[in-house]
Amino acid sequence: MSAAKTAAERAELTRGVSAERAATLARRLADATRAFERERFGEARRMLRPLAERAPGAAGVRELHGLTLYRLGKWRDAVRELEAFRAMTGSTEQHPVLADCYRALGRWAEVEQLWEELRASSPRAELVAEGRIVAAGARADRGDLRAAIAVLGPCDRPVKRPRDHHLRLWYALADLYERAGEMPVARQLFGRIATVAPDFADASARRRALH
Repeated sequence: MSAAKTAAERAELTRGVSAERAATLARRLADATRAFERERFGEARRMLRPLAERAPGAAGVRELHGLTLYRLGKWRDAVRELEAFRAMTGSTEQHPVLADCYRALGRWAEVEQLWEELRASSPRAELVAEGRIVAAGARADRGDLRAAIAVLGPCDRPVKRPRDHHLRLWYALADLYERAGEMPVARQLFGRIATVAPDFADASARRRALH
């Protein structure tokens, strides 16, 4: 969380309590944030649940709680928290995560709706890339590899200075092409990744395996 956002959540969380109680709640929020950042998700969840119940209108607390539940594979609980965050803020910031929860639950209509909202809002490139990968994955889950490839197809172009989201898009697309039996295209994409980022996932090994 940013400093401004943390201050706002602390104010919502500590409204109407004593100074001593407010300090305790603020400390627990800070501790939960640190636990999440260190990937101690079970610990973060134990701290965030009572905070979310204490301040259901604190969007950032609901957001962090939802992200924690997502990392723990608690899809339905994560949906509840992230939908609350979405309703309170109107933000598309967590649309890819929320869509991935719905994907895990097999709720395809919600995945498509969130992807359309995200694409229409045109936020930063990294966020759109994550949403695109989830949307493509949901179509592949239903056995429609052609439709999945079509979602990622616009990203199949070299970039002068590839960033992580470019590599993630290329990798997802290469995987789909391999699953569709189009080995030369898959090999070319895995090779592109291996050329610019040899240690990215298992792209180098998968390129070699396709020779």
